[in-house]
Amino acid sequence: MNTPDPLTEAFFSSTAASPLAVHHAALRDALQQHYHGKKHGRQVEWDTALAHLPVVVPSQYSLGPEGVSIGTAADMPLPKAEFKAALQAFSPWRKGPWQLFGVDIQTEWRSDWKWQRLQPHISSLAGRTVLDIGCGNGYHLFRMAAAGAALAVGIDPTRLFLYQFQVCKQYLPALAAHLLPLRSEQLPAFGCFDTVFSLGVLYHRRSPIDHLTELGTFLRPGGELVLETLVVPGDEQTLLVPAERYAKMANVWFLPAVAMLEIWLRRAGFVNIRTVDIDQTSMGEQRSTEWMTFQSLNDFLDPADPSRTVEGYPAPRRAIVIAEKPA
Repeated sequence: MNTPDPLTEAFFSSTAASPLAVHHAALRDALQQHYHGKKHGRQVEWDTALAHLPVVVPSQYSLGPEGVSIGTAADMPLPKAEFKAALQAFSPWRKGPWQLFGVDIQTEWRSDWKWQRLQPHISSLAGRTVLDIGCGNGYHLFRMAAAGAALAVGIDPTRLFLYQFQVCKQYLPALAAHLLPLRSEQLPAFGCFDTVFSLGVLYHRRSPIDHLTELGTFLRPGGELVLETLVVPGDEQTLLVPAERYAKMANVWFLPAVAMLEIWLRRAGFVNIRTVDIDQTSMGEQRSTEWMTFQSLNDFLDPADPSRTVEGYPAPRRAIVIAEKPA
């Protein structure tokens, strides 16, 4: 294929004169080992759908507080129903929402709500280089670029997310946002990003302090970490290790109380640590839709007591913590 390959080439071209250029060889090697030449069962379907999307220059777009909206229905040569069907070929859509040429993609997650919670607390992104670990389809990369980031790089190995990103990015090719289909452990120790985001990743890591330490290697001295993760009520001694699954997820390993999470960050070498938001996930923020028809939060909670998961654990609660790498 690989149809999404122009995306990675665009990244290398746009960062040729940046501090990331010294890492290009390592990144190309990682892509060759872990992405290029590997097939996915839906690859032909996605390639065909992507190739048939019309080439359109949007008459307008907005990436601001109202969300990501690209073009109008009048810009699109296809009938709305036909264009919607083309976009649904890339389902399930989990992160968003997006509005593309009059079609509302109502994703599983209201990722705009998370952005609204964290943006008031982070340093201005104007002119900054930003790395988003586990970025999904790159929804937040669009918001970061709109907030003034000079460069927003996302990392996520899920092939479908790369296609979804390309679907949206192809209509705004000049946007300073790029997605590389890699895992964080496949990255070099960049040591140059101004801000690193890790949103909804930490609880999937078997060694959370190692992950936090790894995040620090991507930051420049004095750079800012924006961490969002699942937490549980309690104090600095409280840690939930699910026996098997948490909210029907098998890949959830450690859920600390906020006080313990802050200790982890200190042990990983961060300073100026502050928890800026704690939010109970609602069924309005995570839900099944026609764009993501599988089970979602409503199915993960105890129907008799929605304050608990189906396994009996505290229902999902998320904290946003800001920290800095020592200068």
